[in-house]
Amino acid sequence: QVQLVESGGGLVQGGGSLTLSCTASGSLFSTYTMGWYRQAPGKQRELVAKITNRGNTNYPDSVKGRFTISRDNAKNTVHLQMNSLKPEDTAIYYCAKIPVLRGGQWYWGQGTQVTVSS
Repeated sequence: QVQLVESGGGLVQGGGSLTLSCTASGSLFSTYTMGWYRQAPGKQRELVAKITNRGNTNYPDSVKGRFTISRDNAKNTVHLQMNSLKPEDTAIYYCAKIPVLRGGQWYWGQGTQVTVSS
């Protein structure tokens, strides 16, 4: 069982920045692939950033160049730095441990609200 706890959400003006953090339980964090997802009202949950155990990252075009995911294995923490925020970035953001193998176990945090005003 892996527990994930997010922090750092809030209200920000368009063009502003926020940093989300997610801390995981356990001693195997350095082996995990981690991701940030978001879900806006009436929309499906979507990936916004992923980082492998080797530090390889990927982003969808909608956030590329604005969002940066990073990890601190010593602190069991993954961060999402969000810059140049837009109203369309408003959503609940979730931290996830992504299984490497198909059919593996997913773990999710409780979510943190990010609201970007215009």
